[in-house]
Amino acid sequence: MLSIILIAVALGLSNFAASIAIGLAGVDNRLRREITVIFGFFEAVMPLVGLLLGRRLAESWGSSASHLGAGLLVLVGAYTFVQARRDTGSPGHVPRRRAGLVLTGAALSVDNLVVGFALGAYKVPVVAAAVVIAVVSVGMSLVGLEVGERLGASAERFSGELSAAVLIAVGMAIAVGVL
Repeated sequence: MLSIILIAVALGLSNFAASIAIGLAGVDNRLRREITVIFGFFEAVMPLVGLLLGRRLAESWGSSASHLGAGLLVLVGAYTFVQARRDTGSPGHVPRRRAGLVLTGAALSVDNLVVGFALGAYKVPVVAAAVVIAVVSVGMSLVGLEVGERLGASAERFSGELSAAVLIAVGMAIAVGVL
């Protein structure tokens, strides 16, 4: 369960950073509700799909599937790190309308699909993992909105690197059998 919580926090950091950027422009109750529903939906569904696919792979590939899952976590972490380093630090276009929030929620949860696949190969409890990832991500999104409203762009600067480091560490811990 510790690995699921750590991964949920790492995945939630991308929502946290995006929510900071959204919060910079100000937040009202309608926006909070929409982000909770939209981000929560994608953050639960994408890892669930990945978990189910990963579970099928684990059944057919046996113990080598968990090594593949660990490798995928490390690769997603490395990719996240590269993307974070490429970011110029400017929030860019910040979605405020429902369609933009849906696209943002879907884009932010693509890594959840891959991580869900990796966790499914590791044979974690499917529903529990999806719920933990969704709850943590939504919570971090709501906190990000508030942080963005209060602190501005400086708080989102290193969240990408931190997320990458956690994903890589968890992937390596799974690979060597610690988690």
